[in-house]
Amino acid sequence: MGVQMTFEWKHSTDGINWDELSALYRAAPLGDKSPQHLQKVFSNSLFKCFVYEHSKLVAAGRALADGADCAYLCDIAVLPSHQGTGLGQQIVKALVDMSSGHKKIILYAVPGKEPFYKKFGFMRMKTAMAIFEHPQQQVERGYLGEDGA
Repeated sequence: MGVQMTFEWKHSTDGINWDELSALYRAAPLGDKSPQHLQKVFSNSLFKCFVYEHSKLVAAGRALADGADCAYLCDIAVLPSHQGTGLGQQIVKALVDMSSGHKKIILYAVPGKEPFYKKFGFMRMKTAMAIFEHPQQQVERGYLGEDGA
């Protein structure tokens, strides 16, 4: 890009504009997540990243963690205008670093994006299982196998 971008990182929910965060997820696009939903899940997550450029929220992510055993990286989103800049990698790295004291760090990747996460040391889980709110939708999107495989 040539232009050096300067980002401000926040790791607290203090002063977060939840409507702006909700708009980020719609733009990313990672679905329609209401401001109330995001406030609840980010507030209940041990680790979070909010990345700003000139006071505008451009990326975010979180890790649901218990402090010792398990951390789950989720909701990593980057505005389309900032995708491909390495910002998503920086968020994953920051969340992995914050979660480093845990025995296991888990995430589930968008189908086809697994190689992106392999760079951070993630390996495919052979026995991972899940119960989703809308299972048929997740089968269609490639997250679940109907046969349990």
